Amino acid sequence: MKRNETLYDTQQMDKIQEVNPLEGFTMDEIGDAHLFTSFDTPMREGAFDLDDETKIELIEKKFAEIMNVLGLDLNDDSLKGTPHRVAKMYVTEIFKGLNPANAPKVALFENKYQYDQMLIERDITLYSNCEHHFVPIVGKAHVGYISNGKVIGLSKINRIVEFFSKRPQVQERLTVQIANYLKEVLSTEDVAVVIDARHLCVSSRGVEDTSSSTLTATYFGKFKEISTREEFLRHIYQKG
Repeated sequence: MKRNETLYDTQQMDKIQEVNPLEGFTMDEIGDAHLFTSFDTPMREGAFDLDDETKIELIEKKFAEIMNVLGLDLNDDSLKGTPHRVAKMYVTEIFKGLNPANAPKVALFENKYQYDQMLIERDITLYSNCEHHFVPIVGKAHVGYISNGKVIGLSKINRIVEFFSKRPQVQERLTVQIANYLKEVLSTEDVAVVIDARHLCVSSRGVEDTSSSTLTATYFGKFKEISTREEFLRHIYQKG
């Protein structure tokens, strides 16, 4: 499998942000190159002033306008419910991670077994959407951490990945957001995240490359040490 390998660490990303990386690029170039400017998802002021029902109602009207401009017949039995379905999907499903109220409730437990090695949750199914074209990003996330006295329920790791995936994203930002959230809730720097995903904005439009995937990774704490990082990568890619 061919991969577009894009390995970032936080120091490199900080350097990128010191200058405006998008200056001089056209809107199409920004989208096709998957460029971005912020670790935080760009949100306008007052983003949560509207409740979900109001958002669904407004998006339904706007999407009906889009379909009408495209020339589709909204009186057709198959199409007339589409604006509402899309609006509801946007707000309550594929972009629900925009709302902090939907963040997973994380309970921590004492590490009573004194387990001091890395814990890895690998092959976590990941569905997100490219913020440049609003088409799917599909792949796997691999998450590891070393306990600092507390452990997290395994399913909560999957929930954290899901939460940050359910918003318009670029893969580099998604990788860092998952890691930063885990560092915060676990009170440890010893966190690693690797994401391997396919982007439909690459495979279904533009260059139309259906064989490539994009790999991003971020390592903190002990995972910056070569031996620890190599052990983590060996575990996530070993089969059987």
